[in-house]
Amino acid sequence: MRSELAGELLKLEGIVEHVIYENPDNGYTVFEVDAGGTDVVVAGNVGSVDNGMSVTVYGYMTTHPSYGEQFRAETCEATLPEETGAILSYLSSGVLPYIGPSTAKKLVDKFGEETLTVIAETPQRLCELKGITPQKATAISNEFRRMYGVREVVAWMARFGLSAQQAVEVYRTMGPHTVQALEQNPYLLCGEPLNLKFDLVDGIAMRLQVEQGSALRVGAGILYALRHNANNGHTCLPRAKLVASTARFLRLAPEQVEQALEIQIQEEELRTRNFEGTTYVYLPDLLSAEEDIAARLGELSTFPTEAPPNLDSDIRVLEFAQGFAYAPLQREAIRMALSNRVMVLTGGPGTGKTTTVRAILSLYEAIYDRVALCAPTGRAANRLGELTGHKASTIHRLLEVDYTSGSVRFVHNEKNPLPFDVIILDEMSMVDAKLFQALLAAARYHCRIIMVGDADQLPSVGPGNVLGEILRAGVLPTVCLTEIFRQAQKSVIVQNAHRIVSGVMPQSGGKTDDFFMIESSGLACQRLVCELVSSRLPKAYGFDPVRDIQVLCPTKVGPTGSVELNRRLQAILNPPDAAKPQIVWEQSGRVLRLGDKVMQIKNDYDIPYERDGAEAGVGAYNGDLGIITEVDPSGRSVTVQMEDRKYLYGADQLAELEPAYAVTVHKSQGSEFPAVIMPLADVPARLCYRNLLYTGVTRARKLCILAGTRRTEKAMVDNVRQNMRYSGLRFLLQQAVTPPQKP
Repeated sequence: MRSELAGELLKLEGIVEHVIYENPDNGYTVFEVDAGGTDVVVAGNVGSVDNGMSVTVYGYMTTHPSYGEQFRAETCEATLPEETGAILSYLSSGVLPYIGPSTAKKLVDKFGEETLTVIAETPQRLCELKGITPQKATAISNEFRRMYGVREVVAWMARFGLSAQQAVEVYRTMGPHTVQALEQNPYLLCGEPLNLKFDLVDGIAMRLQVEQGSALRVGAGILYALRHNANNGHTCLPRAKLVASTARFLRLAPEQVEQALEIQIQEEELRTRNFEGTTYVYLPDLLSAEEDIAARLGELSTFPTEAPPNLDSDIRVLEFAQGFAYAPLQREAIRMALSNRVMVLTGGPGTGKTTTVRAILSLYEAIYDRVALCAPTGRAANRLGELTGHKASTIHRLLEVDYTSGSVRFVHNEKNPLPFDVIILDEMSMVDAKLFQALLAAARYHCRIIMVGDADQLPSVGPGNVLGEILRAGVLPTVCLTEIFRQAQKSVIVQNAHRIVSGVMPQSGGKTDDFFMIESSGLACQRLVCELVSSRLPKAYGFDPVRDIQVLCPTKVGPTGSVELNRRLQAILNPPDAAKPQIVWEQSGRVLRLGDKVMQIKNDYDIPYERDGAEAGVGAYNGDLGIITEVDPSGRSVTVQMEDRKYLYGADQLAELEPAYAVTVHKSQGSEFPAVIMPLADVPARLCYRNLLYTGVTRARKLCILAGTRRTEKAMVDNVRQNMRYSGLRFLLQQAVTPPQKP
């Protein structure tokens, strides 16, 4: 065994004897290496290897709890076998189609050390062997070149410190010419699928001797600026702002950026639109999303529609059945929903949105057989179903995700529309432009769309501010409920939510109220939050500290950020125990333990789930919460119970789970919790804004506690500037609904 230090890592050289396990999706491989007569088990995200390969691996020795000593690989340099014996071992392993041990021996006997060159470059010569047809020869060569291409990408990206998992993702997107494409334009790494930071890719480009002022770099910088701002919610940027900000971070003159931008616009790599005398620059897909939304909503709003003939009497029957009369605005909303193809219903907590939706749903179900209820997240859909007494689903499940192509597509689209006559969409503030575009595209031409939401909540995580822009456009039938009903008036949570929206400081309630604030800061605030969750609230109110209480943080960082509070609360509520299996990430120290409360942090359309007494399925979505019910440390897998679904997470999916004793307010959208604790100490100035505070407070159903400083609370109430997002939807919608004036 040859092993030596290379920096802080060990170097291991040898021949691959046996591939034990391989995950082609992320490059995680376990294999046995003959290192000069000593067999060593190697494991890590190093890409594909095969029997007979020579490898040089860098890493460190670890002890696996079930499998014993292993060499944990950080990088792996693999070369194809060159000697006939190694080539025979390689081909006999079944690595290529139609080649088994017998055929492998015939090939090596005939072509010797040139066997792999023949397979790669002149596959027609394989037909010289009996039984190999031209079709089989082509399939053998194509698979060999694909595998060699993946390894080539892994090796190329390893030079720049990028992982095999990243290499596999890039190869899957870009194909066999990946290395050539990246050599010519390394800035492709800033786009899909990796979306690497520009500074990192800029460093790679410098090593490849790409000049600072090259057209490649400037064009990539412009695209990166637009994508970065899309991740912050903007669907477009004013042209002048885009040029100025790009010039700053590229450290170039604005004229150079302007010149590159003009070329991208002329080549339709980017698009522009002019609104109110200002030119805005779009990524093409986001402009298409906003234009499609505007066009479809415009069509629906101008579609001739008549109200049902007995609508008023039907409303009176509903009132009689439930024993109370609707308020004037509720009645107006019900009439409007039944009299139009599209309608928006908005209002804050306690204003009767759910009661109104139930009435609209009941009346539509008396007319149509196919009415759908949906919401952006699983928790929001479940809550909608509970409140209305009807089945509700997520938008993704309604559209049915097709992930077979490797990219997210929906089964239902304009060619395969949804079978519904009415779609009622709740929590509209959370719906981003591209998801709403997909839903409208899949809706039948005659389908009615009812949008329900609270425009004062945080906008969607994805680009766009669809509900806000629709309301600002002022051209769709809309009812805003404003009256707080008597029962809701008793809630200080509801009263304070409306005070926050109005820019007024919340009232601090007493011990018998459902809302109060406790002043604290720094580490004292951290200790306070932990005490409230672990002992004070369970003792005083009977809340379960894991299932009933949710800490909602404005930020991830700092002593009262979600990362540190999760670490503290996990140690208190679910401490290490010999009887509780767990999985630990060696480098970060992050732990997933039996009994932990966890959150899914990205959409994953491949994770399988089972549902008791119902169908199985796939798909977990950003923001879904659950409890770990099983842990398999040796297989590095966990089972998570989320609502009525049981998910199995494999080793390559565990990174999508995070402890969720504390989560950010953004991640809580669409959810409600019996008790919410919101730490308002040490909040960064950029996160001190009104609708973040409002969204956090309105997640509480029975009790809301603010723990922090009055100064931070006031800063959040006073600041409305962070609500602004660049979008052209309201202008496009106005153009779609209002015909142009004749000269």
